[in-house]
Amino acid sequence: MITSTTGPQPADFADVRATNLAVVLRFVREHAPCSRADIAASTGLNKATVSSLIADLIDRRLVRETGLTENRVGRPATMLVLDGSPYAAIGVEINVDHVSAVATGLAGERLLTWRRAFSGGESVNQGMANVGAIIRRVLGRMAKEERQVLGLAVAVPGLVDVQGTARIAPNLGWRDADIGGDLAKALRDPGFPIQVDNDANLAALAEQRFGAHAGASDLICLTGEIGVGAGIILDGRLRRGRLGYSGEIGHVQLDPDGPACHCGRHGCLEVMAGIGAVLRREVSPAEVQMEIEEAVRLARAGDAGTLATLDAVGRSLGKGVSILANLLNPEVVVLGGYYVPLAPWLLPAVHDEMGERVIAFEAGGCQVVASTLGHDAAALGGAARVLDSIDSGRLPGGLSRIP
Repeated sequence: MITSTTGPQPADFADVRATNLAVVLRFVREHAPCSRADIAASTGLNKATVSSLIADLIDRRLVRETGLTENRVGRPATMLVLDGSPYAAIGVEINVDHVSAVATGLAGERLLTWRRAFSGGESVNQGMANVGAIIRRVLGRMAKEERQVLGLAVAVPGLVDVQGTARIAPNLGWRDADIGGDLAKALRDPGFPIQVDNDANLAALAEQRFGAHAGASDLICLTGEIGVGAGIILDGRLRRGRLGYSGEIGHVQLDPDGPACHCGRHGCLEVMAGIGAVLRREVSPAEVQMEIEEAVRLARAGDAGTLATLDAVGRSLGKGVSILANLLNPEVVVLGGYYVPLAPWLLPAVHDEMGERVIAFEAGGCQVVASTLGHDAAALGGAARVLDSIDSGRLPGGLSRIP
């Protein structure tokens, strides 16, 4: 006789519990201080289940009690907030002239922010050795603070596929670089996951989680570094495309008769509205910061040539943003990197172009703003991606569901 087993199996229960733990942890992060009753009412979980889940999260030191609330009708409630004191998430950005590293706690509080010089002309092997050395120092700092590293996410300027391989990073001179694998070797298999993504994607995650428009469901972040890329969040989710190559707006052609681009075409957004167009000449990566500061100084002084250049760059940028607004109808487009100090002169021209080019009334409600996160946005986004993994069920301390 053949017998069949029906009903949930132990693995099913474990998966459901891991999912519920993540749901409760995410609720506490978004609504703290809150009570067990608040969690039950908002999530639909019964009170006994919530109490069991909270006990588990407290044991893992992911949540802690803060005492009794004062201003409530009925019995006072014990309030809950994130703990996470034993944990850290690390994000790293590899750029043409620097490496940035950010470590955050579970609530996103910054534990460490470093920026070190880096040569984009190095081979992949030499580059990974240098980046690995920086990461080891970060890990050493976290070890001194007795924090367990939950994961590492690395931002790279280029095409990064869904497996995390940097297929083309033209400004670094890298192709088909297994950055995650190379770093795992350099760090001697550190025991936590290493993720790799495009810099614009991670900058967009940082804006969605920590920026002035945190929580926006439809957000695009434009990097303003040596290259121009777009990180796209729609309906609350980062959109990478089938192979992970979405967002390469820097090589959308604005003018076929325009100046030559490094990609071999003419009139790309990157060459007409990137930082090279602001500076009007080739400069080494090490000189860019100084040259941008000089452009800001001249603009403030009313220099006619500088103001005309910034207006032209802003109009080209506005054409590119208008394409995004017409195609995707985002709530906000955030300008990052070197665009931030130049925003007072770029944004008026961007808005003028959008008014003329976006089909929907009042640009479809799309705002264009400067980032408030600074040059470390992509690295901060790396930490945000690790924290997103925790929100999705990859919990420290045993019971986890792999997203």
